[in-house]
Amino acid sequence: MDMNNNASNSPRKHSARRLLAAATVVVLAALGTVPATAASRPTTGHDPASATAGRHEARGTLLAVTPVARLGRAEVAAFISEAGMSADTVRHGVRAYRLSYATITPQGRPTTATGLLVLPEGGSHRLDLVSDTHGTMAHRDYAPSVGEDFGRYAPYLHASAGRAVAAPDYLGLGQGPGRHPYMDTESAVSASIDMLRASRTASRQLGRPLTGDVYASGFSQGGQVAMAVGKALQDGADRHFRLRALAPVSGPYDIEHAETPALFDGRVNDTSGIFYMTYFLTAQNRLHPLWKDPSEAFREPYAGIVDDLFDTHHYEEQIIPALPATLKELLTDDYYRKLQHPTGALLAAVRAQDGTCAWKPAVPVRLYTSSGDTDVPIANARSCAADLAKRGVKAPVIDQGETGHNETYLTSGPQIVRWFDRLAARG
Repeated sequence: MDMNNNASNSPRKHSARRLLAAATVVVLAALGTVPATAASRPTTGHDPASATAGRHEARGTLLAVTPVARLGRAEVAAFISEAGMSADTVRHGVRAYRLSYATITPQGRPTTATGLLVLPEGGSHRLDLVSDTHGTMAHRDYAPSVGEDFGRYAPYLHASAGRAVAAPDYLGLGQGPGRHPYMDTESAVSASIDMLRASRTASRQLGRPLTGDVYASGFSQGGQVAMAVGKALQDGADRHFRLRALAPVSGPYDIEHAETPALFDGRVNDTSGIFYMTYFLTAQNRLHPLWKDPSEAFREPYAGIVDDLFDTHHYEEQIIPALPATLKELLTDDYYRKLQHPTGALLAAVRAQDGTCAWKPAVPVRLYTSSGDTDVPIANARSCAADLAKRGVKAPVIDQGETGHNETYLTSGPQIVRWFDRLAARG
């Protein structure tokens, strides 16, 4: 459920990282952390993990703004083209900022998170906002506000078309403290909504106020998050924001009935299946205890290493070779059977993430996917469309054909920008 971790793309290719590093013009006059408000805050050696020490900031409070990149129009077009996307929607250069902001843990306790705010250079003074939620990332430095590569494809694509973009790192990624609660929908939504709030404050301070209209998109894990963020906005999560459209790509909307069965019938490739499921089980065990000892679920020697592999400090190039070739080699016989027919705590953990399409959007929805995806099979999008249809919403499933997981976004991204353009033109 990631931008770059299926079998055909691992280990990660770093050409895009090198291209962006060469193209990026750092905002030299503001390399230090910029205070978020007029109130006095330390601006040197800022540590987001300790930003709220001794006090509880309101959710979404902007703690710091750090300029991280500035690219001209030609540089954005080159970056987008190098990724394999059409650059015909690129109309502006972009400025990118890392935001640190107050949010909550899965348990509801105060914490901080980071995310990337990208603003176009030029265009309208007041900007519509795209909420862009990213796919699976194991290492914290691949998050949009830190990594100068695939985590910025979508943010730069949308911002260069003339909209502001809020791209949360999620909890435990980027420069946020702790570990990432992978596929915990509730905390992904709270971190994303709070990123929108922080972006509203930062955009105003940077002289580019927001209109309040939000276009929600996301890829893979982020596609599922985008649907849940859309519901939260429609339900009135923040009175300053109005949902305008939903365009998720390749989201795992139905873990119980679509994604998990595909792990066992060949529709999900083994490398991606093992990576995702190990990440999911170890993260969910910290939230909803699934075992007393990891040896109940994992065979040795994997039982002793899997949790540490997903500590946000290991790259996929390190994680994947440390795991076996198949789920049957990874899991105990008992847990292998349990995964096929989940009950108890495991079933509860799965169902807590499902149901993100079980509501009635009052805005246009398009579900982008591909029949060739062996990470998040098209059955997920079809399940989502069926959930929406039950509630009277017709959401077309846009099938990009026999393309792989990552390529599905590379094809879909520019199409989504053009769709958002048409919707915005209607007013």
